Amino acid sequence: MTLHDDAVLVLKEYGDQEELRRVYLDHLAAHPDGMYKPCGAGHLTSSALVVDPSRGRVLLTLHRKLGMWLQMGGHCEAGDPTVEAAALREATEESGIAGLTLLPGGPVRLDRHPIPAPCHWHLDVQYAALAPAGAVAEISEESLDLRWFAYEEVAGVADTSVVRLLEAALARLP
Repeated sequence: MTLHDDAVLVLKEYGDQEELRRVYLDHLAAHPDGMYKPCGAGHLTSSALVVDPSRGRVLLTLHRKLGMWLQMGGHCEAGDPTVEAAALREATEESGIAGLTLLPGGPVRLDRHPIPAPCHWHLDVQYAALAPAGAVAEISEESLDLRWFAYEEVAGVADTSVVRLLEAALARLP
């Protein structure tokens, strides 16, 4: 199964945000290269919000290019076997935390946002990653900063897409 095939399957099984889910599926149907950055019409990305439920906090990165506090994530790569694996790879690389596990049940949200030309859209498939006990984050070259925030602090530092992702992740926690 290709990464493209996996994305279609994941999106067909995703049971929320019907209109946006359809936009993603239509994009992939129209663009065989729609998983990767060179696709000028836009491409899927994969991200994960790193959550530490035992301490009531999330890890956000101050994105180097955007200057915004965001969840970990980015572009899918040819070696990623699944969209889920891409999210876990990105979260691990950007957080420096080994042993992250994705919250079961597939993506917690979808988020479509414009980006500068030559590409036009990121179609982000968003997961939640659980931090292991005692996790210590290490900043990567992709970040200006990396910081833990209490759940209630997120709305004061991040945009609504991150707040919605946190709300969806918390609703899924046991």
